[in-house]
Amino acid sequence: MLRLGVNIDHVATVRNARGGAYPDPVRAAKLAQEAGADGITAHLREDRRHIMDADIDGLMEELTIPLNFEMAATDEMQAIALRHKPHAVCIVPEKREEKTTEGGLEVAREENRLAHFIAPLRDAGCRVSIFIAADRPQIEAAHRIGAQVIELHTGAYCDFHAEGRFDERDEELKRLAEMAKFAHSLGLEVHAGHGLTYETVQPIAALPEVIELNIGHFLMGESLFVGMEDAIKEMRRLMDEARAT
Repeated sequence: MLRLGVNIDHVATVRNARGGAYPDPVRAAKLAQEAGADGITAHLREDRRHIMDADIDGLMEELTIPLNFEMAATDEMQAIALRHKPHAVCIVPEKREEKTTEGGLEVAREENRLAHFIAPLRDAGCRVSIFIAADRPQIEAAHRIGAQVIELHTGAYCDFHAEGRFDERDEELKRLAEMAKFAHSLGLEVHAGHGLTYETVQPIAALPEVIELNIGHFLMGESLFVGMEDAIKEMRRLMDEARAT
């Protein structure tokens, strides 16, 4: 079955806009769990712009489904991951000035550093994922450094769709499909995510090599209008429909 990971970062964004304790991202994660999410994703950034250290503490304590801990490849984040030992860690690029993660991690130029960085995480029992563009050299590099999972960045595909650039969207979808197949042939588990909505999720969900989608911002926004349970159930329905056909 195609798994759905729900990213709860932007519940924390709303909380931090005013300060205080509400809305609580841990409560959001528990609601997502009850609504049928297969896992929860949380990105602890260096600047703590949304998820905070205490949120990770709470998620590890309260969840009964896996936590996917998104993080930059820094000593600080490695230490936090090794302390908590979440089910999975996803290594992502990170820049203070970006609004959101802008692209995939550059693995091919940093193979040696990243190989040494992820080795202790694997030894601690964390499933290591690398967030990358649908690019053959990056996938090959992720495989060489010992990652067990890649997560394909679907942001360009979603942006092309939103901007009505449908030929470019279809080319990017073709690239995602080819690289998902290639990664699978190397023995890598394939996930995908970034920017997916009800309109864009089905072509990605239909890719047979992809076994997990991680979706956050859209679901948190839709939850404002219909509630988290209905928002997640509709996404799940669309995913299952696409995979079945």
